[in-house]
Amino acid sequence: MITLAISTLALIWIAIAMQTVITFDGQTLRIDKANIESQYLGKVTLLDKTAMRLLRTRDADPAAYLAIKFWEPSGLRIDLNDPRDKTPYWLITSKRGEEIAALLNR
Repeated sequence: MITLAISTLALIWIAIAMQTVITFDGQTLRIDKANIESQYLGKVTLLDKTAMRLLRTRDADPAAYLAIKFWEPSGLRIDLNDPRDKTPYWLITSKRGEEIAALLNR
C-alpha cells in the first residue's frame, strides 16, 4: 500500500515537473528557459500527428530546438530568421497549437 502511494505521488510530481510553459507577450516568445524576440520568428506551421512524427524522426534537423513531449502527438514548427543563430526552427508539442499559431501570426 505504501509503495502504491509513493508511486502515485511520484507520477503526479513527474507530470507537473515536465509541463512546458509557453508565453508570448507580443515581443518575446518564451518556451521554458528558451526565448526569442518576435522579429526573428518566421513561418508558423501547424503539425498534425503524421507531420509531427516525421519531423521528430526522419526529417529532423539536429540543430533545431525541441520542446516536445512524447505523449503529445501534434504541435507547431516555428521557423527562425536570425542570421546569428544556427537554429533553423523550434519544434513544439502543444494541445493549443492553433491558439499559439494565431497569436504568433498577428
